[in-house]
Amino acid sequence: MNAFSIVADFESRVAEYAGAKYGIAVDCCTSAIFLSLKYRQHQGLWPTEVIIPARTYASVPMAGIHAGLKPKFEEFQWVGTYKLDPMEVIDGAKRFRPDMYDGGLHCLSFHAKKILAIGRGGMIVTNDPEASRWLRKARYDGREGKPYTEEQIDMLGWHCYMTPEQAARGMLLMDILPAVPQDHLEDYPDLRKMPVFR
Repeated sequence: MNAFSIVADFESRVAEYAGAKYGIAVDCCTSAIFLSLKYRQHQGLWPTEVIIPARTYASVPMAGIHAGLKPKFEEFQWVGTYKLDPMEVIDGAKRFRPDMYDGGLHCLSFHAKKILAIGRGGMIVTNDPEASRWLRKARYDGREGKPYTEEQIDMLGWHCYMTPEQAARGMLLMDILPAVPQDHLEDYPDLRKMPVFR
């Protein structure tokens, strides 16, 4: 038995639930956002800055900075999701409901405080087969998932895949989700006032 097959099962289940064709499981939503931004760079879409709400979690602009972008903070209200313009990357850490996917690279969080509270984990859902292929390799050290001695690694990747234990917990928790979970609400400080982003 391949223990990692449960990760693929979880990816398929979340993608179907979200209304997308593909799911790419990662270790956290911040990794999902970072990898999505790097994929946009791979595609050639690479502005100098990315628009981020002034009130969100600090790791979001940090992911942009680590990906080589300058965060441009804007004051706008959001509930559940928001788009990192102009990258077509959606931070959906506060929403998990049926048919929520509406395009782009939609990043999810399964942190202990989120709707599907696995404890740690995230996912990117998309309808783009090329994005799915690239992101799968990127999240697993550039590997395709073959036995290591059979791999022919041809790209740089990152070490941020989801473990089978997390995926198994996610499968169990999906069985007890409410029919339409409510968006998770949280008050965020103004990131423009934090010294690290000045």
